[in-house]
Amino acid sequence: MASEQVLQGSFLKVFRDQARLSNGTLVQREYIRHPGAVMVVPLLRPDRFIMERQYRYPLQQVLLEFPAGKRDPDEPTLFTGMRELLEETGYRAQEWALAGRLHNAAAYSDEFIEIWLARGLEAGPPQLDADELLDTCELGLQELQTMAARGELSDAKTQIGLLWLEHWAAGRWQPRFQSPQAWCAELGLPQPDSTLLPAHLGI
Repeated sequence: MASEQVLQGSFLKVFRDQARLSNGTLVQREYIRHPGAVMVVPLLRPDRFIMERQYRYPLQQVLLEFPAGKRDPDEPTLFTGMRELLEETGYRAQEWALAGRLHNAAAYSDEFIEIWLARGLEAGPPQLDADELLDTCELGLQELQTMAARGELSDAKTQIGLLWLEHWAAGRWQPRFQSPQAWCAELGLPQPDSTLLPAHLGI
């Protein structure tokens, strides 16, 4: 019935709408518009991967997470994943596989997080922004499962990443890995910037 923007942040927008439900009831709905994000599961081997420890200001604590970041305006999600992997960890990947998309806060936000697996990693220096302070580490599947069982893995997107890894390990899902160039051809995207590719693929 009506919509009002009540906050314009650096990348978040908060709205307050008046809406009529299908049964005729009038309601107020407050929600956040978000540009979307991508999480990358960087595989050193199928059972060992790169992770991050990062201080999360709203929680005032450090969380263990897979690398992730928000999309730039109109940026294809594959490119977001490639960019965030390079910026936060210094790695570039030869092959990528799409796991899926999750809506992590559907009650009050349109945010989505797309999950990609990356393998054939080539190491390099991270390219962190001035306000990004994080440490990378290597963990195995069993270690992560143990942490989750103890309640030490509270980041929702990382828990979903673990679920995909468990499905893969159990043979219930086979990721479809292919090069970034092949994904771009399949999805109708322009070819990625060569700086996002391992040396033999484009730099």
